[in-house]
Amino acid sequence: MNWFLQFLTSSIGRKVIMSLTGIFLILFLIVHLLGNLQLLHDDGGKAFNLYAKFMTTNPLVKTISYLLYLSILIHAVQGWAIWRKNRAARGAGYAVKVTRAVNTNARAASNMGWLGTVIFIFILIHLYQFWLQMKLNNLPMAEYDGKTAKDLYAIVAVAYQNLGYVVFYVVSMAVIAFHLAHGFQSAFQTLGLNHKKYTPAIRFLGRVYAIAVPALFALIPVYMYLFMN
Repeated sequence: MNWFLQFLTSSIGRKVIMSLTGIFLILFLIVHLLGNLQLLHDDGGKAFNLYAKFMTTNPLVKTISYLLYLSILIHAVQGWAIWRKNRAARGAGYAVKVTRAVNTNARAASNMGWLGTVIFIFILIHLYQFWLQMKLNNLPMAEYDGKTAKDLYAIVAVAYQNLGYVVFYVVSMAVIAFHLAHGFQSAFQTLGLNHKKYTPAIRFLGRVYAIAVPALFALIPVYMYLFMN
């Protein structure tokens, strides 16, 4: 057990944990995006509210959600720890020159600390704005074909009519895009999936993901603000 704890607290162990939690969060973003796209249905919130009810009442999904919260916390804590350690190492200076590619990766990695901090703040505000309101039972009930569900759509629609919040959301998605641009490939590389045959495909997929997923998330509040008032 001691060797396992030592591995988890080592530099390599922390990076492995960051990679595993990062990949889990990457997969979660796709599921979350598919759910949020239900907001674009012109049905008064029916599709979104029924989706939200399923996600908050299904036992398996609820269990996975606790793993999600834990992953976010671990990813954030480990990320800050790695960032502080790397920053301290850079402060000591390098004895030899490094290549341009290494310098580029170092600059990208050096930005992960503050990018991650902005994202963590966004997540806290996002959870307070929507998730906490649902948990506190402060939402009205809506009925669809004999099925009742909390009307989460109502507070989402109100929030997305606030221009300040829409701008904040879009900027946060841009920050997430930059974070993913480096984190996606880095996660797979840390796990040893760094091969001349696979790396170009992983890099391409990472760039597509880092642009497409945050852009689609940002599209939702913009569209609702402009066309669903």
